[in-house]
Amino acid sequence: MLTCDHPVPPDRYDQRVEEHLRSTDFYHVAQIGVVQCQKALVNALVERWHPETHTFHLPVGECAVTLEDVAMIFGLPTDGLPVTGMTLSSFETLEAECLNQFGVAPLKSQCRGSGIRLTWLRDLKERLYLSDENSIQVYVKCHIMLLIGTILFGDKTGASVHWKFLPLLSDFSSIGQYSWGSACLAHLYRSLYRASRYDCKEIDGPLTLLLCWAWMRLPYLSLVPREPHSFPLANRWRNWEHRDRVYRYLRLAHFRKAFDYLEEGQFLWTVYSVDRVDPDIIPADMYMHAV
Repeated sequence: MLTCDHPVPPDRYDQRVEEHLRSTDFYHVAQIGVVQCQKALVNALVERWHPETHTFHLPVGECAVTLEDVAMIFGLPTDGLPVTGMTLSSFETLEAECLNQFGVAPLKSQCRGSGIRLTWLRDLKERLYLSDENSIQVYVKCHIMLLIGTILFGDKTGASVHWKFLPLLSDFSSIGQYSWGSACLAHLYRSLYRASRYDCKEIDGPLTLLLCWAWMRLPYLSLVPREPHSFPLANRWRNWEHRDRVYRYLRLAHFRKAFDYLEEGQFLWTVYSVDRVDPDIIPADMYMHAV
């Protein structure tokens, strides 16, 4: 069994920064609460993943998580500039970038290699006084880095975030111009590829996206949505374990059998049609990104 159960507590933000958060296109994903991991289901999906085709092989056909899924489940933009750049490993470069953007830098003990500890970012965010435009932008950047390090690009430790994303936040007005959704999806594909290797013991990446995709596409395997009329659609299963704790302890054999006996019609190829998702809760810009 792959280890993949990293609890991700939601990071709250001050309501005074909401408009700034909207301008970065991270507002919707910032609304996602805790979606408890069902590691047996994750393991069953990994077993069905074929790295040669980058698809899940099921009895009814081949399928994969798409950009439409990212837009609907996470509310992230899927169009725009590529999320790319240089990846440097020196602490001095990390320190200089933090000083430039935050006005303060972490100590070496507050980092993990090229990663900044999430606790340092949380402490910095909580200490900020939102007195001017600069402090508000620093606050929002801290919050975005926390989202990147937990829900979107989390590593196997769940304790730090790589500083390589910081340069993409330097121009505050340009943050929303990047295709964060496609980068998140690419990260999931890479995580599945690595996890499908026989010697892999852990899986990282946006597992909330993977689980919610499975529950949307395979409703006979899903829980009853707690909040079916909320957006992003990931929040349908926010805190699901509080009501259906037994589901959390279903074993791998249960999901293997379910996939083995999957029948035509049990997999929803058009899951976001009007009869399945309330169109009134989907923001217009997300419809555009889904298309």
